[in-house]
Amino acid sequence: MKDGLDAVFLRQIIKTYRRGKRRVEVLHGLDLTVASNEFLALMGPSGSGKTTVLNIIGGLDKPDSGEVRVAGERLDRLSERGLAHWRAHHVGFVFQFYNLMPMLSAERNVELPLLLTPLSRSQRREHVRTALDVVGLSRRASHKPGELSGGQQQRVAIARAIVADPSILVCDEPTGDLDRATAEDVLSLLQELNRAQGKTIVMVTHDQKAAEYASRQLHLDKGKIEQLVDEAA
Repeated sequence: MKDGLDAVFLRQIIKTYRRGKRRVEVLHGLDLTVASNEFLALMGPSGSGKTTVLNIIGGLDKPDSGEVRVAGERLDRLSERGLAHWRAHHVGFVFQFYNLMPMLSAERNVELPLLLTPLSRSQRREHVRTALDVVGLSRRASHKPGELSGGQQQRVAIARAIVADPSILVCDEPTGDLDRATAEDVLSLLQELNRAQGKTIVMVTHDQKAAEYASRQLHLDKGKIEQLVDEAA
């Protein structure tokens, strides 16, 4: 690893889960490096460990063994409290089903991650306005999720993910619940966040067309990176 150049560095990651009385090893000595400002698409069949990799990168889960270094921090050495603090400052999450609070407006949904920071109310509002402007939803700030289309809800989710200005976005099937045209709009937005704002993005997807928006594609199968699918010149 070259310090300062890699946003994500995973080495010899082993992760097991219990299924009843059985222990199932999901990741088998996985190695993965993602450069700063890279947009990586991680593909593979269901059960290959893609979401587990995302959870480890995002500090939502820990490996049984191996080294996890993300945004310069050894996540495998942090306590649960330390991980929560790290997540609030360094990573944004985008999920397939948006995970918005239905009773809150778009601006209040976007503000939620900032409640874990020392920002004042006026500072939080400024950050929220900026994030909604970036995703093109300033005029929908007062609308609740039920009043928005699926694509607009995902844009709100992306605004929520970037509102604290994280260096890394982890996206789990972010277009899996969208029609093709809307998915392309969302993917173009992610691509713009990567290219214009320098966000490092790790995206899990089953969709080859979605993966083509990334600057690099990798294939995960049976808990290991098996092959390079494609890489931009």
